[in-house]
Amino acid sequence: MVNPKGLILMSAVAFLLGSGCTPKTEDQTRQTTQEVKDKAKEIAEQTKDKTKEIAGEVADKSKQALSATGEAISDGWITTKIKAKFADEKLLDNSKITVATDNRVVTLKGNVGSSAAKMRATAIASGTEGVSRVLDELVVKGE
Repeated sequence: MVNPKGLILMSAVAFLLGSGCTPKTEDQTRQTTQEVKDKAKEIAEQTKDKTKEIAGEVADKSKQALSATGEAISDGWITTKIKAKFADEKLLDNSKITVATDNRVVTLKGNVGSSAAKMRATAIASGTEGVSRVLDELVVKGE
């Protein structure tokens, strides 16, 4: 592997040798200089490929944000958080709600006892950290 300083040094040597050398030495110098250039191009390509790979990994990890408490916000984390909030909500006591999260989109399915319960469930889900959208498929039973 040739670093940039090595490339500069080789170029300088080639220039100095080329200014008063025999034809054979000049050919060797040209050949060595070309080999250095070729190797530098190869390293640049490898660096470019590795940079793309690392950038892709960083982008993937960036999709997983952190909550206010420093926990990773994943679909499972969102679902658990919403279910916990539902358990603490008196208006939803007799409701049968399933929560599914896919790509930060929450789908609420099941039965609730009133329109107020339906609105509250949707509001809780919408207000949960990390949720981008809520699909409300809840059915009001009992009104």
